[in-house]
Amino acid sequence: MATDSRLIAFYSGKESDHCGRYLQDIQNWTNDRLETIHDYIQWLFPLPEVSQFNAAAPLLTHEVIVEFRSRPDLQQNLRVSFLRMMEFYGLEVHVEPITVTRLPGLTGNSAGWLSPGNHNHLRITRILRCLNLLGLKTEARAFFECLSKIWEDERSKRAPAVSSKTFSYRRGAASDTGIE
Repeated sequence: MATDSRLIAFYSGKESDHCGRYLQDIQNWTNDRLETIHDYIQWLFPLPEVSQFNAAAPLLTHEVIVEFRSRPDLQQNLRVSFLRMMEFYGLEVHVEPITVTRLPGLTGNSAGWLSPGNHNHLRITRILRCLNLLGLKTEARAFFECLSKIWEDERSKRAPAVSSKTFSYRRGAASDTGIE
């Protein structure tokens, strides 16, 4: 199977990732597994560039982007991945209209990503960009608006969990729509 087809097969539930894991299995992982395993995020939220953390992950191509944008089943499976990661980050997604908010009492595991230099900052930027590229722009916008509020709360702190540089990357990811 061609490299770009692996994502379609993975998101269709027909094939596993490079470690034998299926999409639905990863979506059902515990928060601890999502935190400690680092080579799944590139499959859940692929990008056009090679990841320095998982060279085995397939890349988005023009053809894959077009197929994702045209297939409701793929978009729904991507939406489920997004919802799972929002839960992991202690965020809640509301529908009609789609908004993302911080859960009250964001503490413990769900607040762990709110620390300077945490690896989840890279994951979050990846998620934003992937959602935009694959056609879930409303979800990406809602997520970015929530992250903007968190950044506003953080930036005045002596040691903010989110740096201006990180937020700048997020802003770029939130506006990257790839092909039109």
